[in-house]
Amino acid sequence: MWRLLACLCALAACQGPSQVASSSFGTSITTAPPAASSSGTTGDSMSSSSSSSTTSTGSGEDSAASGAGSTTWILDVGTEQDVESPQPAGCKGKIDFLFVISREAAILQHQAKLFAAFPEFIDTIAAKFADFDYHIMVVDADPPGYWGADFCEAQCPMLEGSCAGIDYPCDYTPTACDMTMGAGTTFNAGLNAANKPCDLASGHRWIDRDQPDLSGTFTCLAQGGTSGGLWPGAAVAAAVSPELNAEGGCNEGFLRDDALLMVTIFASYDVPTDSPGKPAEWAQAILDAKHGDKDAVVMFSFGDLTCPPADRICDLVLWYFPYHHMADRFGTDYGPGFDVATDLVETACSAFIPG
Repeated sequence: MWRLLACLCALAACQGPSQVASSSFGTSITTAPPAASSSGTTGDSMSSSSSSSTTSTGSGEDSAASGAGSTTWILDVGTEQDVESPQPAGCKGKIDFLFVISREAAILQHQAKLFAAFPEFIDTIAAKFADFDYHIMVVDADPPGYWGADFCEAQCPMLEGSCAGIDYPCDYTPTACDMTMGAGTTFNAGLNAANKPCDLASGHRWIDRDQPDLSGTFTCLAQGGTSGGLWPGAAVAAAVSPELNAEGGCNEGFLRDDALLMVTIFASYDVPTDSPGKPAEWAQAILDAKHGDKDAVVMFSFGDLTCPPADRICDLVLWYFPYHHMADRFGTDYGPGFDVATDLVETACSAFIPG
């Protein structure tokens, strides 16, 4: 349907303002309904681009994403936001930031750029959302029952080889939540990981605004290393599930009905042989967690902007929620991507009206 409408729009030469940001840092894809921000397009349409002049097209099992060279076609189908109405203070001052960060070996070359951008991202949160009550939770993309690194566990207690020089925590016994897919991370172990527990002042598996050394703690949680799995789609769905967020669940207290939810995914490609389920199912889990309100969610990822056919994370981020942004995983600086994403959060807050 969207392809047909986009083609009709192109035939009618209805080109609008481009929403594909290009710079020395790479390109990005940003979409939001009309209303309030220069960083979004209208309706549920998506605009995309690659840094070359050729056109790349990718389609997953549930949807397709297309890229164009130097032009972007904008389709305005109209939304209820075309009619101005009084809005409450953005999101009632509450935002839940969910990060799903893969511990796969293939992501190692990009992790340094992610860590380098964290202080800037934290500074952006502190500046833009100084008066907000925010939660920040980091989840890995490991399958159920997995923690640390199996090959290092096999060498405990007499570590040798590559595990000997990383101070692997052989004396630590993982908890049930440590090994639950979608549970907030508090301790990463393995090659290139923090290999130490992260001190969370909240008493939960997520950070709140009272966390000392916010940037350092966030980096500790995110430094998952390269000894894990690649189930980011399933991990997102599990992280927002009623089971984990209910009283007594691993993520108890993180997800709030009256808070905007921003989901950030950092992984390579969740191909059909990785996570169980499909993008439509993962998106439905997120939508169910926000009681059917698409305006309550902002999707963000660092990805491959060509959206290859097997890239189901591209599908999940770009096709199911009106507010989304994808920054170039192959760019040199991740800071601008975070900045655009938080601009989009501000825009979404103006539309999200908690019940």
